[in-house]
Amino acid sequence: TPGTGTILESAEDPDISMNSLSKYQLSPNDYFSLVVKDSPDGGKYPELVLKKTLDRETQSSHHLVLTALDSGDPPRSSTAQIRILVVDANDNPPVFSRDIYRVSLQEGVPPGTLVVKVSATDQDEGFNAEITYSFLGVANKAQQVFSLDSATGNIITNQPLDFEEVKRYTLDVEAKDRGSLSTQCKVIVEVLDENDNNPEIIITSLSDQILEDAHPGMVVALFKTQDQDSGQNGEVTCNLSRGIPFKIHSSS
Repeated sequence: TPGTGTILESAEDPDISMNSLSKYQLSPNDYFSLVVKDSPDGGKYPELVLKKTLDRETQSSHHLVLTALDSGDPPRSSTAQIRILVVDANDNPPVFSRDIYRVSLQEGVPPGTLVVKVSATDQDEGFNAEITYSFLGVANKAQQVFSLDSATGNIITNQPLDFEEVKRYTLDVEAKDRGSLSTQCKVIVEVLDENDNNPEIIITSLSDQILEDAHPGMVVALFKTQDQDSGQNGEVTCNLSRGIPFKIHSSS
């Protein structure tokens, strides 16, 4: 806190009167000032006072020069080097390299496949910069499919993906440092379709007996097709055996 003071060691001068110690000076700087106080024994001692809050991430150390002077003619002086190390406080939360990670993954990849590695950094140091990763509010189904390494940030698959069951997963990941400061990111996993489903033929109407003098164009059967795959993998073409007196007429 600004105003915090630290008493410094006093200088000694065996001379007396005008030739004895008269004042202290501090090298110019932005963070510290010097207050000289009278001690009960009649001497003077310097106190270093903080002028504004320190920030280790901006400047981790400060080098000052304290000068003690007497009032003799000519005046004599002596200096002391002061080195101040700024100790880290946990004042910075982790920061992810991206707010949103987007990944496309083929369905059917084997368990143990690396999906993505999320990564966060912390400007603090030491203990305060140690980060652990965890899922945040992720549905139980997604937690069964994916696992997250709390130390490395690697997300891997626990089981094969199925496009027909889930086409997209949205995972919220939290990075937390040892001081409990945290941040979040999203991981969006798009599951890509593979041609892993056979087309189906569903008969909706069938005339199992046909008169021999039936006119051409008579509807013998109605059927529809479907394929659970998507895109080109879901497009179905129907063909009849050759040499039979029937043809397919598409109604779609």
